[in-house]
Amino acid sequence: MEVARLTPAQARARFRHGEKAPTAGWCAGWTQANLIAVPEEYAGDLERFARLNPAACPLVDVGEPGAHSTRWFPGDLRTDLPGYRVYRDGAAREHGEVTGQWREDLVPFLIGCSFTFEEALLAAGVPVRHLELGRNVTMFVTSIACRPAGRISGPMVVSMRPIPDRLVATAIEVSRRFPHAHGEPVHVGDPEEIAINLDKPDFGDFVEVRPGETPVFWACGVTPQVAIMVSGVPYAIAHLPGHMAITDLPADRPPGEVRRAARPL
Repeated sequence: MEVARLTPAQARARFRHGEKAPTAGWCAGWTQANLIAVPEEYAGDLERFARLNPAACPLVDVGEPGAHSTRWFPGDLRTDLPGYRVYRDGAAREHGEVTGQWREDLVPFLIGCSFTFEEALLAAGVPVRHLELGRNVTMFVTSIACRPAGRISGPMVVSMRPIPDRLVATAIEVSRRFPHAHGEPVHVGDPEEIAINLDKPDFGDFVEVRPGETPVFWACGVTPQVAIMVSGVPYAIAHLPGHMAITDLPADRPPGEVRRAARPL
């Protein structure tokens, strides 16, 4: 795929100039991340929620209040993703860019994405069906409750990949090496055990599970979007699911210590 060979800066420039596409398969070798930006008064609760639920919300980066970029994302968070959602009082609207919606009290959080380890899956001989089909990954809201933090609570969201039965152990071992991109799966097998109907994704595209394959579920960074909706956070900006922030952090490198900066006095 031509987009796999792009640098993060090249991909961000294409998005800034209007290209819109799910980012699975883009920028091989670089960390992709979920964006969630909340008002500063909710940032402490969201940071604690992420630290209490590291499988769903592995922190890659946090910006200062009002910041348009972060340490690992030197582009513009308002324009350099291929799709956004703006949440107002629980209702979401999609946007191509959010310059006019970005507020000075917003604290941006970047949370790891499982797209980051898909190149490693392919290198290990594990097929990735949504890449083969040119589709977005399949995502579901589950019955798994996240640990609450202050005013933030909600269920875990997962992404699903059909894995050949003989390669499930390989997929688990490969993804385990990427804790900053959700790490190993949170569930393998029967989707009904976590209240999922495979025919009805909540986000992304439908992907068939064929005979001889096992549905494997990884925690997903869309979890905070569902949490802020059910928790009544009045305003937030996030990525459109599957349309990620592509960072300058190498895929195989942990992000290091992540700390939220306070607004200067």
